[in-house]
Amino acid sequence: MTALPNNSTGKSKYDLTLLELFFDLVFAFAVSQLSQHLLLHLSWHGAAETLVLLLTVLTVWSYTSWAVTMIHSAVARTGGLLLSVMLLGLFMNASITRAFTTSGWAFVIPLLLIQLGRTLWTILRAPDAGNREHYVRVLVWFLFTTPLWITGAAGNAESRALWWGAAAGLELIATWFAHPIPGRRLQSENVAFDGDHMLERCRMFLLIALGETVLTTGTAISQSPLTLMTLVTGTSAFVGTTALWGLSFGRAHTLILRHLEETCDPIRASRHAVNVLMILVTGLIAVAVANKMVIASPQSLANGAALNLMLFGGPILFLLAQSWYLRTVLHVSPRLPLIGSASLLIGGLVTWRTPPYVALVVASAVLVIIVLFDQSAITRDHDQEENSQDGTQANQPR
Repeated sequence: MTALPNNSTGKSKYDLTLLELFFDLVFAFAVSQLSQHLLLHLSWHGAAETLVLLLTVLTVWSYTSWAVTMIHSAVARTGGLLLSVMLLGLFMNASITRAFTTSGWAFVIPLLLIQLGRTLWTILRAPDAGNREHYVRVLVWFLFTTPLWITGAAGNAESRALWWGAAAGLELIATWFAHPIPGRRLQSENVAFDGDHMLERCRMFLLIALGETVLTTGTAISQSPLTLMTLVTGTSAFVGTTALWGLSFGRAHTLILRHLEETCDPIRASRHAVNVLMILVTGLIAVAVANKMVIASPQSLANGAALNLMLFGGPILFLLAQSWYLRTVLHVSPRLPLIGSASLLIGGLVTWRTPPYVALVVASAVLVIIVLFDQSAITRDHDQEENSQDGTQANQPR
């Protein structure tokens, strides 16, 4: 395989293209559809269905983005791939809210066309033998799960969740472990890959999910009477979302950028970034649905347990995902995310039987406090770096 070039500037060799950003709009629609599905099916079964669909949608997005990063998007032929996936993805995502009732085939047919077609395309255009061999293994995994998707679409709505859940679960395992097969697995050290570009793709998708949370909050406010309670709940929801944005692009983000400048294995860093993105988006969808429900019914205890679980569980998932990445990839102690998760857990227990608006205010307040500590850590790191540079300059001979 090709040796990895030193990327000391921290900049991607290929900037995001307008077509890639256009491509993401189809998946902004998907996030909206997923939130709507969870809202319409607020139960453990509905949550499981939403999770299966979410993992599948993110697999389509991430594998396509990865292929375009590997065969950079400035090449004209990648534009055809993106537009083809967009068209099929539009129909796939449009069927999300009916995928487990009347539109099983409408979801599965474009899904399989994307996954199998794009993988064959990538095999033919892989830049070297090592990447080509890896995508052959990817194809093997997709061929293994294809019968599960087809069986689920052909079956009734009750069995569909089991078949599709098994397929999505196997594909998730494949993603997390880089599609191993007996005697063969990915060896990614010192392999050329534009990790900065793939990280930028992940950042853009995370912004999409955050934007959906803001959009859901705004929609709920527009559908509610303009009262003091709407002002309180709408403001709290926005503040909580802003805090999650701050945590997304705070100290952890700075450490990730620094790691990409120094690592000899950008594929591993990027692969785990995609894995973590799945958890982050799951948490944000939970928060978006909970915010909408609280604004619409701020004092109703009808779905109190579910609301509380989403209001606090969503941010906990968010912070635990960050914690895992910091420890596993960056080898940094994730003290603040763990403390923040524990604080949110306590807040959730304290507000378990309170009106929903109280839980929303508490969750947002805890997130703001966590962000303030995170910003303080950024300032401390900056001061330490400046002091270190000043000390180095002072010791230089004059």
